[in-house]
Amino acid sequence: MKARNLSGVVVLISTVAALALPAHLLAQSYPVKPVRVVVPFPAGGGTDIQARVLFKDLQEQFKQVFIVDNRPGASGLIGADLVVNAPPDGYTILLTTATLAINTTLYGDTMKFHPLKNLVPVIQVSTTPLVLIVHPSVPAKSPKELIELARRKPGIFNAAINVPGSTSHMSSEMLKQLAGLRFTTVPYKGGNVSMVAMVGGEVDFQFAEGLLAAPQIKAARVRALAVTTPKPVAFFPDLPTMDSILPGFVSDNWFGMYMPAGTPKDIVATINTAIGKALETREVRALFERDALIAVGGTPEDLGAHLKREIARYAEVIRKGNITLQ
Repeated sequence: MKARNLSGVVVLISTVAALALPAHLLAQSYPVKPVRVVVPFPAGGGTDIQARVLFKDLQEQFKQVFIVDNRPGASGLIGADLVVNAPPDGYTILLTTATLAINTTLYGDTMKFHPLKNLVPVIQVSTTPLVLIVHPSVPAKSPKELIELARRKPGIFNAAINVPGSTSHMSSEMLKQLAGLRFTTVPYKGGNVSMVAMVGGEVDFQFAEGLLAAPQIKAARVRALAVTTPKPVAFFPDLPTMDSILPGFVSDNWFGMYMPAGTPKDIVATINTAIGKALETREVRALFERDALIAVGGTPEDLGAHLKREIARYAEVIRKGNITLQ
C-alpha cells in the first residue's frame, strides 16, 4: 500500500475511534476549540458584563478561548433561538435572564422553541433584586402607604416599566393583581431611560433593578420602599420584601446559563463546575458587590426546576392580567 493511502486509512481509523468514544471520555478533553457564548442582549448591559467577567475566568481555567457573541432582539429570543439550533456539542452556550420564563407565555405560539424541551440548563449564575421606588413628590414612606394612596385615587398614579415583558413589567402587574389596584403602566426602551423618567418626575413609581436604583436612592432623587426578592438583601438591608406585605410577590431578575438540548451531561457538568469556581473568584465577587448581584450557583437540575416554576408563575400573572404584546 502506498504511503499516501496508508496515511488516509490512519486518519479515517482515528476519526472513527474518536466518534466511538463515550461522552465522558470526550468531555475529559473538552474544550478543544473556541466556545461561543451567546448573550441575547446588547453589549454593555448587565448580562453582557457578567458573561465577559465569568468567561474570562473560564479561559484561564481551560486555556481555551470563550467568545462573547451579542445577539439582541425580541426580548432575548433571537439569541436563544440561535443556541437552540446550534450543534449540541458544548461549543455554544446561552447566558440569558428571567425574560426567558416570561417570554414562554408572552410570545405563546409564535415562539419557535420551548426552553424546557429545547435547552439544557447548566447553572443559575446570579440574581438581583428589583426595588420599589417612588418619586419624592409621592407621599408614601412604605409599600402599605403607597397601596393605600393608590386605592384612594384609582387610575391617578403612573408606573414606569423598563420594556414590555420585563420583570419590571411583571412586578407592576403583580402589584395590581395582589393589591387590587388600578394605575397606568408607562413603557420605556430600557432601564436607564425609565430611570431618567423616574428621577424627572414623569412617573410616580417603578420597580427598578438594584444596580440602577442604588445611586438614585443614595442621592435622594427617589425613595426606596421595598425589594422583590424572597428574602431581604444585604445591598438594601433596611427594606422589607414585597412578599412580606403581599404574599406571593416575588419577582427578582435572575441570570441562567443553558446549552442546546442533547449536549452530553459530562460537558454540562464541566461548565457547571467551572462557573461555580468562577463565582468564588475575587474579580467576580467584586463585580457582583458593585452591581448588586447575588451569586447563586447550584446544579443544572436546580436551574431546570427554577425555570419550570418561573414559567408557571409568570404565566398566571400574564393570563390573569390579559397581557399581550403591543
